[in-house]
Amino acid sequence: MTPLHFCSRAARSKLSWLALLAIVPFVGCNHDEDDDDHGDGTTPTVRATAPADQVTDVAINTQIAVAFSEAMFAPSINPATFTLTDGVTPVTGAVDYADAGTTAIFTPVGALAASTPYTATLTTAIKDASGNKLASYSWTFTTGTTADAVAPTVVSSIPAHLDTGVATNAAVTVAFSEPMDPSTVGATSFVVTGPGVTPVTGAVELDFANNSATFTPSSDLAVSTLFTGTITTDATDLAGNALAADHQITFTTGTTPSAGPAPVLLQTAGNYGILAKSGISTTGVTAITGDLGVSPAASTAITGFALVLDGSGQFATSSLVTGEIFASDYAPPTPSVLTTAVLDMQAAYTDAAGRTSPDVTNLGAGDIGGLTLVPGLYKWGTGVSIPTTVTLSGGANDVWIFQIAGNLTVADAVAVALTGGAQPRNIFWQVAGQATLGTTCDFSGILLCQTLIAADSGAVLTGRALSQTAVTLIGTTLTTP
Repeated sequence: MTPLHFCSRAARSKLSWLALLAIVPFVGCNHDEDDDDHGDGTTPTVRATAPADQVTDVAINTQIAVAFSEAMFAPSINPATFTLTDGVTPVTGAVDYADAGTTAIFTPVGALAASTPYTATLTTAIKDASGNKLASYSWTFTTGTTADAVAPTVVSSIPAHLDTGVATNAAVTVAFSEPMDPSTVGATSFVVTGPGVTPVTGAVELDFANNSATFTPSSDLAVSTLFTGTITTDATDLAGNALAADHQITFTTGTTPSAGPAPVLLQTAGNYGILAKSGISTTGVTAITGDLGVSPAASTAITGFALVLDGSGQFATSSLVTGEIFASDYAPPTPSVLTTAVLDMQAAYTDAAGRTSPDVTNLGAGDIGGLTLVPGLYKWGTGVSIPTTVTLSGGANDVWIFQIAGNLTVADAVAVALTGGAQPRNIFWQVAGQATLGTTCDFSGILLCQTLIAADSGAVLTGRALSQTAVTLIGTTLTTP
């Protein structure tokens, strides 16, 4: 087999994934786009907002924030161009910038009214740094009855706490439990030190739209060295609540840099070997190592596992599963935990699907059987089939992301083979259609599937099956990496 070669190193750009709290890119509410653009000719857009469009039960002490697709011209964003109304009544507030000119925040002078719908509006007078106008934009949300007094938390990170052999060219990314105030997450509240207390020189970038922040070192980290990342209590959410305590992440570098794109941050979805929205079923002799979760479907949508509900009512067990099984109708806090995990799963899918500048496009017209693939971002506008074994060749920190617009089909008795130390945890299969693993196939990687994941008799999966519909198994062995 002939390796496919191209230049690909770990991206030091911020990760892209959608936020918890249902922050999503907007569709609709956009109109009156001005075609008379200037400068670079690229029309700025709105990436995300907090609160999100149509969200209810919003805290009455929240700020209103919007993330743009690029740096904006600060003077064009002010209380006349970024407004908030209660029906037709304007809300008095201040408008500020943060996040290097990509995020604007509207701060009301007082608490919002309880149980009231609000509309936030951005006008066409808002421009980017090149003079290109934003299309007029509006979204709505409804307040609840209480203020937000809950401290935000750090829910996951890359590298993970206590990771070893971390790439020397790694950035440090943390994911928060909710949108953060961009003005509070920066060089003084997110620091990296090592060896010991020696500060690492670098820059902090908050990806407000995706509840994450990334510290990018100015140069490669020292080899075989212990580092500590600290997010301090100076970091606050949009209601002004600070982290309850400083959060620290320690990790040890290896001896080499990584190749390929930045990995996809799964956040709490990474706590599950199988996570699905509508159901998980099995027949035959299935063996799962890892936790299972289904939401918003109830436990009746998990079939074939002979569930035994724990005395706490929060999870079930099964002789087929080395781990715990969770469903939306189990006792608290399981329902809310699963809701967050499903949102994280959707965010991870969107992140993987949204990566740009692929290294290779439409490789093999969708047939990658027999190829050896080096780390990188691969994109297909069609489905992908693996009729014969495909080999992924790379180091332990290297990353592969496969963007597949159609189905993924792995033939019977075929393997996704790993060489050179490549790890299943760093392989991401983003599949818009259905993923089918053939009989006795040996598959590696994280499946992020918009529809069904189906594994036939005797299939072996080293990775995770994260489906926005269902997962069906027939005598399948799944082991989380």
